[in-house]
Amino acid sequence: MALSHLGLLRPALCRSMVRLVGTPAMGTAGFTSPFLSHQTPSPSAACARLYATKKAKAKAKGQPTKVNLNSALVEDIINLDEVKEDMAAVLRALNDDFTRNLSIRTSPGALDHIVVSTKDGKFPLNQLGQISMKSQLIMVNMTSSPEATAAVTRALRESTMKLNPEVDGTIIRVPIPKVTREHRENLAKLAKQFGNKAKDSLRKVRSNAVAQVKRSKDGQSEDTIRLLEKQLQQMADGLALDIDKQLLAKTKELLG
Repeated sequence: MALSHLGLLRPALCRSMVRLVGTPAMGTAGFTSPFLSHQTPSPSAACARLYATKKAKAKAKGQPTKVNLNSALVEDIINLDEVKEDMAAVLRALNDDFTRNLSIRTSPGALDHIVVSTKDGKFPLNQLGQISMKSQLIMVNMTSSPEATAAVTRALRESTMKLNPEVDGTIIRVPIPKVTREHRENLAKLAKQFGNKAKDSLRKVRSNAVAQVKRSKDGQSEDTIRLLEKQLQQMADGLALDIDKQLLAKTKELLG
């Protein structure tokens, strides 16, 4: 009840305050002070400033403090620049997965990343065969490596692109999958899997960094260690938001 009464009295208090501030200051000789005789604030302006200040303070109170330690000051504990680079590499790997595995329409370049296991080791497909496109088919010419034809066919069939290769001597024909709604939805599910994989990698980077900080806590102040851990968490949170944004954009693109 006291708070409600205070709310009713607030306009009157504001008007009283403005009258007090706006009253000309009189000197001993009865002259008006030149510093207070002009720019008298209106009651609405004074109240607006009062309320705005309270609102700004309340908003700031609810926001977490951003930690940004100087890398040079904590270099004997951890290299923050390396941690930032490791986290950024996670995002780059996600974009790479999206580009290579989640194309709506299959193109010759989409097969370049497929890794083929042979008796001589593992090789990218484009190192074993010449890839081209003809009508609605992707052609893989295995003339230069005929012994790897079976391995390439198996790699194509087992890829995440739902391919159904057909072999004709040293030529492998790969029909381009039709862009159906089901195909789009399957790609969107795959995109989510890539996003979860990226978040797992990000958590691993943060956990390793925190473990390194904890190992160096001897001889360091508790405040420094605590702030470092908080900054590492904020860095990871920021990258996690970027991953969510990339996933959302890719999902919209895939589903159309």
